[in-house]
Amino acid sequence: MGDFLLNMKRGETPVYRVLRSVARFILNNGSLPIPRFFMPILAGLYHLHSAVGRMFRRLLMTLYIEPLFRGRCSSVGKNLTLSSLPYILGHSEIVIGDSASFGYHFMVITGRFLDHPRLQIGNGASFGDHCAVSVNQEVIIEDAVAVGDDCRITDNDGHPREAALRAQNAPLTARDIRPVRICTGVRIGSGSQVMKGVTIGEGAVIGPNSVVISSLPPYCYAAGNPAEIRTADWRNAG
Repeated sequence: MGDFLLNMKRGETPVYRVLRSVARFILNNGSLPIPRFFMPILAGLYHLHSAVGRMFRRLLMTLYIEPLFRGRCSSVGKNLTLSSLPYILGHSEIVIGDSASFGYHFMVITGRFLDHPRLQIGNGASFGDHCAVSVNQEVIIEDAVAVGDDCRITDNDGHPREAALRAQNAPLTARDIRPVRICTGVRIGSGSQVMKGVTIGEGAVIGPNSVVISSLPPYCYAAGNPAEIRTADWRNAG
């Protein structure tokens, strides 16, 4: 194979020169010329391919992925929507209400620190793609909460504060783990993080890429790192 590629690169014979020209055309153009009369046929094949793929995926979700996830959870309500099989690491108890929705690559991660960690997700809660919840004590996400893509919710620091304890791989202490509650109707923008001990009041809105390190009152708008409450005219502030 090495000699063949070398001869094609050199193009010392008519056959190798033709092969080299074909290879350059494919690499440089990346597409083949398609006659216009053939386009409707290809469009029909595209729609057929998409329909078959959706049907196969729906069957896979209904017959395999959703039952697996329900079996891992303590309780799951009606009308569950999954985009892929969530990744669950650890021993947390997971309770999910009706009409919950999870995007691609949803994760729940639990450490070894407490015996009975609990994740509770309410009715109509929804998560975008690539969201993760780290629960070592308790995370409660109430009804109709909407979480954007790439968000993180955690009730712990992940490691002790003291460097010496981290070097010893020591477990978290009580002050490193505090429960989180996200109340009904909260909206969390994409890329945001909600840290330990936080309660976000009902109907609050968190701007994208924010880091929430302290509790927020109901119906506020907060954004930034760390997230701060913004007034109604914050866009015009100097």
